[in-house]
Amino acid sequence: MKRQSIGDKVVNVIFYIILGFFVILCFYPVWYAFLASFSDPTYINSGKLIILPRGLTFGAYKYALAQRQLWLGYANTILYTVAGTLFGLIVCLPAGYALSRNDLPFRKIIMALFVFTMYFGGGLIPTYIVASTLHLVNTRWILIMFGSVSVYNMILIRTFCGSTIPEELREAASMDGCSNTRFFFTFVLPLSKAIIAVIALYVAVAHWNNYYNALVYTTNTKLHPLQLYLRQLLLVTMSTDSVDDPDALKEIQDMILTIRYAVIVISTLPIMCLYPFLQKYFVQGVMIGSLKG
Repeated sequence: MKRQSIGDKVVNVIFYIILGFFVILCFYPVWYAFLASFSDPTYINSGKLIILPRGLTFGAYKYALAQRQLWLGYANTILYTVAGTLFGLIVCLPAGYALSRNDLPFRKIIMALFVFTMYFGGGLIPTYIVASTLHLVNTRWILIMFGSVSVYNMILIRTFCGSTIPEELREAASMDGCSNTRFFFTFVLPLSKAIIAVIALYVAVAHWNNYYNALVYTTNTKLHPLQLYLRQLLLVTMSTDSVDDPDALKEIQDMILTIRYAVIVISTLPIMCLYPFLQKYFVQGVMIGSLKG
């Protein structure tokens, strides 16, 4: 093994220091939210909460877990994430594979139209009018379908299938009488487990963190996801400006502050627990879109 020179060691140390700084910069806000959810609001407001919890209390979690809207939002988010991920896979996988086929008629024109939508859109008002015309407003379907299909994901699938599924395999299967549909389900899907996992993770994380579609297209609180419930907690904090009694105002703000941190922890905990086991698929997803030298 070749020994590193002093210059290489210095550069490595500098890189590790910079990397450690960015790790702390990204991790500390999450750690602070976790600490604040267990700490007395007095220490949060005074700025004394830094590394360890102060004035340990579970009141915020007791209050948050007792709220029906929290569990309803959780159930809705899980439903939208699972159904939206399945819908995205059902649409993007066949489309991406079809675009990878050189014998697809008007392949370049279709691809150009798809890419055009990545940079130019009709805007919010035309989209809302289309959704309203299709009677999707104030329904669960709009929260499941919107955001599930992405041209970027289709391009990833096209790139993967074009570089992984051999053309000779399709020709051999065709000579044996295998139809395109049977080839897709029998050969393409089993060979595409990696890209299926990548796209499923991308769509699932996007649905889990999404609140904007529910904010714009729904008014029924029974349809709201968990992330929109977090936004409502923030608005409650802001709406306390009309309270005249200073003591009452402080008590309300302190209670809402700790509850907000508790709900943040509760809402992000599933993704935080899953991510260490699924991180390799995110890295693989980045490599799938790269060019081979």
